Amino acid sequence: MNTQNISAGILSALMACTGGAILIMNTADLIGLTQPELISWLFIVYFIGGSLNMLLSLRYRIPFAGAHSITAVAFLSTAAAHFTLQELAGSFMMTGGLIALLGFTGIFNRILELIPKPLIDSMLAGLILNYVVQIVPAFKESPYIAGFAILGFFIVPRFSKSIPPLFGVLVFGILALFLGYDFPMISKAQFSWPQVIMPSFTVHGFLSISIPVAVLILSNDLAVALAALKKNGFHPPTNKIIVYSGIGTALVSLFGGHAVNIGGMMTALCSSEEAGLKENRFRAAIVSGVLVALFGFFAWKIIVLIEALPAFFITMITGFSLLSVLLGSLQTAFTTSTYRYSILFTFVIAISNVSFLGISSAVWSLLIGGITAKVLGEGKVHQSK
Repeated sequence: MNTQNISAGILSALMACTGGAILIMNTADLIGLTQPELISWLFIVYFIGGSLNMLLSLRYRIPFAGAHSITAVAFLSTAAAHFTLQELAGSFMMTGGLIALLGFTGIFNRILELIPKPLIDSMLAGLILNYVVQIVPAFKESPYIAGFAILGFFIVPRFSKSIPPLFGVLVFGILALFLGYDFPMISKAQFSWPQVIMPSFTVHGFLSISIPVAVLILSNDLAVALAALKKNGFHPPTNKIIVYSGIGTALVSLFGGHAVNIGGMMTALCSSEEAGLKENRFRAAIVSGVLVALFGFFAWKIIVLIEALPAFFITMITGFSLLSVLLGSLQTAFTTSTYRYSILFTFVIAISNVSFLGISSAVWSLLIGGITAKVLGEGKVHQSK
């Protein structure tokens, strides 16, 4: 274990434990979860997610890093409000089963080819855009604190390209809060184990929650992670990794968790040259997994600290945590010249966040986008390459 392994592991864990946790808390608030239910959600996805990636890294000597799907949480924040906790648990269990089935059958790549990647990215960009836009009113509410945080976004990465800008936002923003904000009295919290939830299975949940969440996990987490590993000279057991993520997701659904999987950007960081010599990079993922698991175990303490932060600051951190995802999605979607109107329709429908016939805007965006591409013959040149 060296400093490169440790620093890459710490930065990887920060990716999951900052914006991802705040997104879960925002979503839990929107759907009216109690504090014990929120603690259960955070505990299970971080503790099991970190442990799973740590064990896989030890087993295969390959740097697998992750916790849960941040993009799936961003989707849930707009789609989950119309479901009970039991229906969500059932939907998440079906998501896990669907992912595991794709791994067992080995048809993951064929399924993904049925949904053009530019349309998935366009849908994701539409879902995330609303969060990023909220950075502007957050800045207006407190120009001093928000301005200081934004300064960190530009300054900190100049010291090292391996440090994500979000880290600068957090450091400078928290410093500004200590200098210019009166924190309220921090309430006491009690430790609680994850709560078992009896799942309820519905067709509505499968169509509006299970399928979109599975698509997001497969395309924006697993596919990205596996591609990054191969790019950096590793040979991961693709189908087994998909199965493990599916089984993990089905398991945590019993406690209100939405997903457990290998993370895209976290694995990309731990498998890169910044994590040290190739044969030792799995140690960076182990550091990441341990920190993520500890974050989950102490979720009961951490949420009271986050709740003490002002709302505008949490909104700003959420927006910045999704900024790189938005940028990557927009670049992939709108630089694909063979898809034009289908991408635009997908993007606009996803932004609308309007459900119709009980089906979420994310599903409708992919459906309308896919039909548009088929009718107008878009994407044919791209598919033939």
